[in-house]
Amino acid sequence: MEFAIIIIIVVFVLSYSGSLSTKQIYEDNKTLFGLLKEKDYDFLVKAKYGNEVNPDDYFEKRIQQFILELVVVAAVLMFNFTWINLIIGLIILVVLYRSQYSSLKSFYKKNLTAIDQNLPYYLKSIEILAQHYTIPVAISRSIETAPDMFKEGLTEMIKQIDAGDSSINPYLEFARKYPVGDSLRMMRLLYRLSIGAQENKQEQLSVFSKSVSSLQNKAREMKYASRLNTMEKKTMTMLIVTGGGSMLVLFFAMVMMMANWG
Repeated sequence: MEFAIIIIIVVFVLSYSGSLSTKQIYEDNKTLFGLLKEKDYDFLVKAKYGNEVNPDDYFEKRIQQFILELVVVAAVLMFNFTWINLIIGLIILVVLYRSQYSSLKSFYKKNLTAIDQNLPYYLKSIEILAQHYTIPVAISRSIETAPDMFKEGLTEMIKQIDAGDSSINPYLEFARKYPVGDSLRMMRLLYRLSIGAQENKQEQLSVFSKSVSSLQNKAREMKYASRLNTMEKKTMTMLIVTGGGSMLVLFFAMVMMMANWG
């Protein structure tokens, strides 16, 4: 084991000094390492860090770190090889490699939940403004008071519309940026409302309003279900801890009684 520790230290020293270049290893085997990239990895990186970042840079750093982790596990196995250690080492490598992806996935799911719960209430504000303004003007006026998560997408939408794009594309781009289940449908409704005749506006607003109300009810149900699920988990944890503690107390009491009898 001492030799394994020495090898690990040497590897880190060589890596830190540049004598062992994980970057060069990555560049030489870029195509091979590319097979390890998850299909939605680029999308998840951009969803968390924005469109300005390059997902390939994040993936390269991930692989470089994985190479060092692989060397460490290999060094340990070299001097203490058993089939059990090999299986444990492989499991550790898989967990370490997937940890960044799992973190990105978790962030995305939490973000989608927040979008799903906030979108109906934002659309309600659009509905109110649309009573007095055209849809593009209503959207523009809503940006200041919109939830922070929507401001970037709304600003981009208005820029496209102001630049002369009167098609559905700006609305669809917003829906793709916030891809919850109903965003695409609601953006289509909003676009139809924007191009509808003035005499049919109230009728179209009524259809839009019903859809928004339905989404609000759905968001409330999701919120209550999430709270209930959290309470159930806390209750279950408390019962397990209490039950486990009681069992331990009984076990130690029985051990003490048996020791006294002996």
